[in-house]
Amino acid sequence: MTLVYLFIGLFTSTLGALPLGASNIAVINTTLKENANQAFKIAITAGIAEVILSYYALYNNQTIKDYFYDNEWIQILIAVLLLAAGSILLFKRKSKNYSQKKKVKTSKYATGFLLGVLNPPVLIYWVIAFGIINNSLLLLSLKSSVSILFLFFSGVYLGKILTLYGYSKISGIVKRKISSGNSTTNKVTGILLIGISFIQFLKLYIF
Repeated sequence: MTLVYLFIGLFTSTLGALPLGASNIAVINTTLKENANQAFKIAITAGIAEVILSYYALYNNQTIKDYFYDNEWIQILIAVLLLAAGSILLFKRKSKNYSQKKKVKTSKYATGFLLGVLNPPVLIYWVIAFGIINNSLLLLSLKSSVSILFLFFSGVYLGKILTLYGYSKISGIVKRKISSGNSTTNKVTGILLIGISFIQFLKLYIF
């Protein structure tokens, strides 16, 4: 019976990771610009960040919910930043001296973790998810047995990295079918970011 919690964690995490977010876009962008192996490094630590956020949401469920409802400006700021970043990438002109510039290498592991953990919408998602889970026949809290919590958070981790791996595989297929230079990749990433921004605004003012 306790194995049910593994599949609940897997399903809930996958459902939350499917919509395009910062981690997803980083995986897509890295696959297009570099390769799937580098993108998977992002997925590994993004999965760890997902576990941390879900644990924190379980620990401070009501406090987090009240905070975000009382401070709507945070969600507006996120949407504006996404829109600005997307616009910069979409309308950025390709530098003529691009080949002469040195690329600054950043750790993919650090990128995945930071993008995963600094993600307020994911925290809100987990607050809602735990509310739904605990309104069903199942009960999940920090007072649950160690085995139940271990299985649940293992499912959360697997759901996140498997979803990101799926995005990477799809991006790899797209990469093989189209000639994707840095300019094209930036435009695709910019469009995705702008799309996420508009979805965030819709969630705030329509839904």
